[in-house]
Amino acid sequence: MKNKPVIFMFSGQGSHSYQMGKELFEQHPTFQKWMLTLNDIASETLGESLLDKLYDKTKSSSDLFDQTLYTHPAIFMVEYALAQVLLEDGIEPDYVLGTSMGEFASAAVAGVISVEEALKAVVKQAQVLETHCQKGGMTAILHNPTLFNETPQLVNLSELASVNFHSHFVVSGKPESLKEIERFLRQKNLASQSLPVSVGFHSALIEPAAPIYTDFIKHKTYQPPKIPLISCVSADILTSLPQNSLWDVIRKPILFQQTVQALENKQAYVYLDLGPSGTLANFVKYNLTKQSQSQSFPILTPFGPSLPNLEKVKSWFQTT
Repeated sequence: MKNKPVIFMFSGQGSHSYQMGKELFEQHPTFQKWMLTLNDIASETLGESLLDKLYDKTKSSSDLFDQTLYTHPAIFMVEYALAQVLLEDGIEPDYVLGTSMGEFASAAVAGVISVEEALKAVVKQAQVLETHCQKGGMTAILHNPTLFNETPQLVNLSELASVNFHSHFVVSGKPESLKEIERFLRQKNLASQSLPVSVGFHSALIEPAAPIYTDFIKHKTYQPPKIPLISCVSADILTSLPQNSLWDVIRKPILFQQTVQALENKQAYVYLDLGPSGTLANFVKYNLTKQSQSQSFPILTPFGPSLPNLEKVKSWFQTT
């Protein structure tokens, strides 16, 4: 039996890749069942199989996969399917936490919105972003987030999209602006990494899509969460989903560091990363103090086997 609250974490854009979840899709019946079910739902709107795109045999996990129309729903599908695997094994969350569009999976798992409605809302968002927004990008910077406000090049050419831990933050901007920023950072011997996205999430670049998408979601009815929702928009626990939440999660900054620190100030947790890359599990570790009794587990990783990670999590819960 566990003695710490369990948090399911769902990441958003930038955590994905071709072939994500492939090992589980081929070898885990529950994961495969849900991926097929969700693929059918997505295909009704897309008019094509998302699984054919995601598991394209000519693509490797290191190939660029940045078309939002496909990556947006693919991330949701993988995360929701993985949640069902854990739930079937008796591993239930006391909280769910989403970052950016990972809050769609978080809301669906919490019962705020049905999985069908959530996936359709994800696809709609991707369509609106691709149709109405100019091309953008995102760059992760491996340095103290205070660098942003101290650096005119960053303030003038980008917007702060996410603060993840003491030496990791993300900016959004136009592709040419981000190239200029990356050149500047190289000159200063500061490390950065371009994310595999074609949209400037969490910035004014996506504002043209706001009227269309907020109109789409304004009539949606949300149920009270069966599992408390931790929002990285407000760094708080929600008792209900705000009406514009499904837009705000991709428009407002991600306050991941602030969210984890607020949680850690209360007690210790078991953080389970259900995202495609295990990124959030890593971010959590960097936010934990030496005194923290919390633990953080990834399951899916882009360049290693996932089944052993899943078995490790199951074994931990069986013996704790």
